Amino acid sequence: MPSRALRLGLVVVLAGAMVLPFVVTNFRLFQCAQVFIYAIALLGLNILIGYNGQFSLGHSAFYALGAYTTAIMIDQWSVPYGWTIPVAGLLCLIAGFLFGIPALRLEGLYLALATFALALAVPQILKYFEHWTGGSQGIVLSKPAAPKGVPLNPDQWLYFLTLFVLLVLLVLARNLLAGRTGRAIVAIRDNPIAAQAMGVNTALYKSLTFGVSAAYTGIAGALSALVIAFVAPDAFDVFLSITFLSGIVIGGLASISGAIFGALFIQFVPNWAQDISKAAPWAIYGVFLIGFMYVMPRGIAGAVRLGAARWWRRRAEPS
Repeated sequence: MPSRALRLGLVVVLAGAMVLPFVVTNFRLFQCAQVFIYAIALLGLNILIGYNGQFSLGHSAFYALGAYTTAIMIDQWSVPYGWTIPVAGLLCLIAGFLFGIPALRLEGLYLALATFALALAVPQILKYFEHWTGGSQGIVLSKPAAPKGVPLNPDQWLYFLTLFVLLVLLVLARNLLAGRTGRAIVAIRDNPIAAQAMGVNTALYKSLTFGVSAAYTGIAGALSALVIAFVAPDAFDVFLSITFLSGIVIGGLASISGAIFGALFIQFVPNWAQDISKAAPWAIYGVFLIGFMYVMPRGIAGAVRLGAARWWRRRAEPS
């Protein structure tokens, strides 16, 4: 019964998401598309931290790499935007895998420091290659129009595009983590020595996990370039990595649905904090963070699961 109710709930949510573009403003559609993009990035980071136990403060670098891949391919080479998304993901997959190989020697705070350095370096590197990246001024793009014959404006089309990519990547992540590969990834997090003793190639799996995580984040960056229609180095600073980290903790570590809850948090809570206090919005944001951590220490997804389990248990008890 709970699984049936869950499936019904997912159908209702998906149906609501399909109707939403026709009943809200373009600005709200832009915000929703940003939520979907953040959810993809958080899902990638959660695979790395929540499921594999590797810590990263540098995923803003892969987000930037994906965004600039799309922007440069469109601006410099006039490549159709649809092709730039998988290319950005593939490029970030390779970059993440290669970065993950030397990172095998690092764990915990040392790995966090190495990825932190990556996040600091990438915006400065982007400014250096001014011919390709536009330097500090960045690259201005045009929002892609819907395919010919599809009666949608650009914001509606980008909403459906980001939603579709998110759903595909959610299914891929669920299948990956539910199979043998997922069990190996989690085993490395729980006890790497035992996992290696059972025949798990920890070096390969850790590097591949880093690559897959970077690929998800790069695809999110590519979609962000299309939705915002602008990329600049200062938009991908280390604060973005910290925002991603807070998103997966608030949403719920080692939870696929937690990526969506975390994306909603990092998209809307800063705006609410700004509305509450124009003078000290980040103080209000900090209060929200502390409050969520105290009330829901396992994240929003963990609190939802716990609440649903208690509700079904009460229903199952004889009256």
